[in-house]
Amino acid sequence: MFIITAAAFLSELTMNKDTEIDMKEVELNELDPEKQPMTGDVQAVGEKNGSVKLKVPEDEVTFTGLSKEELMEVAGTPGWVRTRWVLLVLFWLGWVGMLAGAIVIIVQAPRCKPIPEMNWWNEGPLYQIPNLEAFSDGLIGAEKKLDNINQLKVKGLVLGPLHTVQSENPNTLDLQEIDPVQGKKAELVAVLEKAHKKGISVVLDLTPNYPGPASWFAENDLESLIEKVKTAAEYWLSLGVDGIKISDVTVASTTPGWSKLQAAVQGNRTEDTKKRVLMGVLEGVSAFEVSQFVNTSGVDLVLSDLLSTKKGGVEHIKDIDILHSQQRSVGWGLGAAKQVQLSKQAVSQGLIRLYQLLLFTMPGTPVFTYGDEIGLQAQNKTSPKMVWDIEKEPEEGAVVDDIAEAKRKEHVAVRKWFKSLSELRGKERSLLHGDYYPLQSSASSLAFLRVWDQSERYITAVNWGATSETLALKLAPTGKSRQKCLNCFIEGEEVELPQTAKVKLSTDPSLEVDSSISLDKVTLAPGQGVLLQFPYTG
Repeated sequence: MFIITAAAFLSELTMNKDTEIDMKEVELNELDPEKQPMTGDVQAVGEKNGSVKLKVPEDEVTFTGLSKEELMEVAGTPGWVRTRWVLLVLFWLGWVGMLAGAIVIIVQAPRCKPIPEMNWWNEGPLYQIPNLEAFSDGLIGAEKKLDNINQLKVKGLVLGPLHTVQSENPNTLDLQEIDPVQGKKAELVAVLEKAHKKGISVVLDLTPNYPGPASWFAENDLESLIEKVKTAAEYWLSLGVDGIKISDVTVASTTPGWSKLQAAVQGNRTEDTKKRVLMGVLEGVSAFEVSQFVNTSGVDLVLSDLLSTKKGGVEHIKDIDILHSQQRSVGWGLGAAKQVQLSKQAVSQGLIRLYQLLLFTMPGTPVFTYGDEIGLQAQNKTSPKMVWDIEKEPEEGAVVDDIAEAKRKEHVAVRKWFKSLSELRGKERSLLHGDYYPLQSSASSLAFLRVWDQSERYITAVNWGATSETLALKLAPTGKSRQKCLNCFIEGEEVELPQTAKVKLSTDPSLEVDSSISLDKVTLAPGQGVLLQFPYTG
């Protein structure tokens, strides 16, 4: 029995080995075709039931170009020679044609007018602060308010007078000492440094007898006074002041020492250095006298009271006609010559906006006194206290004074109007240094046009009267202007008015911004003004 069992075990073992060999042969037959062995140039693709598929590679097709000899033979044929000449001629004809076209375009294109020389006092409004104590509790407070002032796009501050003196007492005059009520010298230096960082220049008023009725004292040696002013000017300029202002400048300009004061302020001017301004104030003179003074005195900027006089629109237009060609040397203000606020004469918020519009668009530098940007009321005050934090609204649930809140909202609205005018003047060349053309005037209204080359054009129309006025805006034939440049003249366009213009800014609610109105019939309500805009059309 043992023998039978052993035989059976050997038999089973032999069968298992045979089965294992057969399975390996099956696995080998099922290998991936790509893994099958290859012989010669024949590739085994796969097999089924003992058959094998073979893939015979195709012959590769390669492109071979012409040989050098063949190319040289073809290139010399008459057809290719003619083709090359035709292409060469066409290339040079095209090149010459483009060059000639470019020359024609350059010659026929309208030339841009050369930008006139602009100084920093021409680039934006000047902001007077005659009383630092009323403005910001002294110089130390003024430094903190520079961020607020900078938002108005102001280009220059006119501070003071700050020096010590008693009215009508020249023996007490010290032009190099700051009145303690106004602040300290170190505080002024701090104001200068911060203002300069913000691109704001600072002018110091050195009018000797500013508390008294006569700027240069009733009886005194003018020559010695001018010498003191010159010495003080040199001192303050050395500390960083950007210019000097004096009132009643006609008195000073008649003295022998005037030229020395000019040299102290205006000397050593080069293209690489910032110019210092000599600013003077004229009161009670005509536009013709202002023009003569600008031409003969050497003053950089003359501020007059022409707009403050009780004249009609016809007279104001004539004054502008006389002075517009000297706009880079003329400053305009309403009350600014006497260092008082607009509200002394513009007794309503509407009139304050109207005169702001007029000052920002007239040919010349607009000069304001602190508080004008919010319509600060100053009818019965010499130096009204400045109002700050007008943007701060009452807290929720707090008791609100309706009158005070209405006044606050008025201040906010006027300041927004002031800012929009200042920003517009700063970026529009027609308003910044453009040509001026009168359009219409009456006893209580006027209108004029500002134009510069291919820039947007602007029309200012204002009515400060008590009744509505309808203006028919007409422009007399201007002819073609000629602008002198280096060794040549550039011929300008003949200016014409369109039939309609777009409302850019308006104090009149009936004239909506961006609406279009006919220039033949511009109706303004009492105490209202409008700024119209139309494009250059070529």
